[in-house]
Amino acid sequence: MPLEVIGTGFGRTGTDSMREALNILGFGPCHHMSEIVPDSEQQRLWRALVKGAAPDWERLFAGYGSCVDFPSCWYWRDLVRAWPEAKVVLTWRSPESWWESYSRTIAAFASGDHDPESLGVALVGNQVFGGRPQDRDHVLGVYERHVAAVKAEVPPDRLLVHAPGDGWEPLCAHLGVPVPDCPYPQRNSAAEFAAAVARRRDAAD
Repeated sequence: MPLEVIGTGFGRTGTDSMREALNILGFGPCHHMSEIVPDSEQQRLWRALVKGAAPDWERLFAGYGSCVDFPSCWYWRDLVRAWPEAKVVLTWRSPESWWESYSRTIAAFASGDHDPESLGVALVGNQVFGGRPQDRDHVLGVYERHVAAVKAEVPPDRLLVHAPGDGWEPLCAHLGVPVPDCPYPQRNSAAEFAAAVARRRDAAD
């Protein structure tokens, strides 16, 4: 199954809502960090990649029709080359709004206080944010450069920039599908993120 939609936006830009939207539209299953957390084989494959293993994109995304969020968004250049027919969606929010959400969620799990081999630390904390995942100015600079690079390098006819609140219409037009008869998903607020983390901790105890 080829990837038909590649999400290039960092986590906390509406990626979980986009994941659900793509599933509803028939571009699923959609790969997202939440798919990796409970899956030991996915964890093994992605951790090996982060450590330097040669990428096997077909295996990493076997069974998936689309991808959003970390870890895939960090490898967006490889993915848009590997699947040249796939549409690209950059989920986006203003830097200040994104930082407010990121600092209350992902930042805590990207520090070295957690499992150093986890994707949160090894990839997001160390590779994406250079070991400075709680340094506001540094992190915002990385975020803004990432957004600028996607906009500059992906052809306009292949790219949609989608912000929270944009809803179904621009997404469906970009993907060439009808607008579904249901509200656009609103998922994974900061409070929901914290609750999900707490549930995973309780299950592990």
